[in-house]
Amino acid sequence: MRFDLISRSKLWLALSGTVIVIGLVALLVRGGLNLGIDFRGGTLLQLRFAKAVSTEEVRNVLKNYGLEKSGIQNSGSNTVLIRTRDLADQERQNVLAGLKEKLGDYEVLRAERVGGIVSKELTNNAFLALTIASILMLIYITLRFEFKFAVAGILALIHDVLITVGLFALFNIEVDSTFVAAILTIVGYSINDTIVVFDRIREHLKTHRKESLRELVNNSINETLVRSINTSLTTLCAVLALLFFGGETTKVFALALFIGLTSGTYSSLFIASPLWYLWRRAELDRAASAPAKS
Repeated sequence: MRFDLISRSKLWLALSGTVIVIGLVALLVRGGLNLGIDFRGGTLLQLRFAKAVSTEEVRNVLKNYGLEKSGIQNSGSNTVLIRTRDLADQERQNVLAGLKEKLGDYEVLRAERVGGIVSKELTNNAFLALTIASILMLIYITLRFEFKFAVAGILALIHDVLITVGLFALFNIEVDSTFVAAILTIVGYSINDTIVVFDRIREHLKTHRKESLRELVNNSINETLVRSINTSLTTLCAVLALLFFGGETTKVFALALFIGLTSGTYSSLFIASPLWYLWRRAELDRAASAPAKS
């Protein structure tokens, strides 16, 4: 079965544009993303228990106080490090009392307010890395294919990032340090899938000269459709397992990956190639309508 995807190019672009605009409006209305303690800072508790306790046991106690998303790690013999949102003195005392009641006696090694572990400089460096990577990909794809392919591919990457960020803003999902890593991962995955489709289009430009441009691009997408979907489904199965069974600390990372990889598959098939097609067709139409030189 062959799908005529290119004839609905403007529909795919309009759908993506609508989702992106909604996400950007949510981002503006909320004043940015819902930053977690990794960005904003909070309260740090370091406790040495009389007996060994697991991070899950500690998290189950914190859940009673709405603190299940806290960062929890073992940091030595029976010692647990808890990083949570900023707690008032009474809140902190209540949490400490609850931990003692459920998990037994402990010694408080540290109890203090701390700044975010993800500094503004680190976040800026991540965006700088994203910008540099995009420029290098633009150069590489231009050299390997052509400039139009490169621009379409980068626009598809921006589409995936905006979709992911926009949905997190729309649903006010709290983000932590793993969100930055997820965004960088999405960029690397998405461009790989897009390149596969571009490569098939380039092959057909050389071997299927009698086909119309729309047929050529449609056939290229259809020939890579099953491969793209199968690859994405395999990856998404692993991401879903991480999302549902990986614990609280990996949920933001897994959710961002799920959204980004789904959007990346969509953009490779419905955004990048149609963008290239519309640009190339417009160029051909201009050339055809230009008056012939005498």
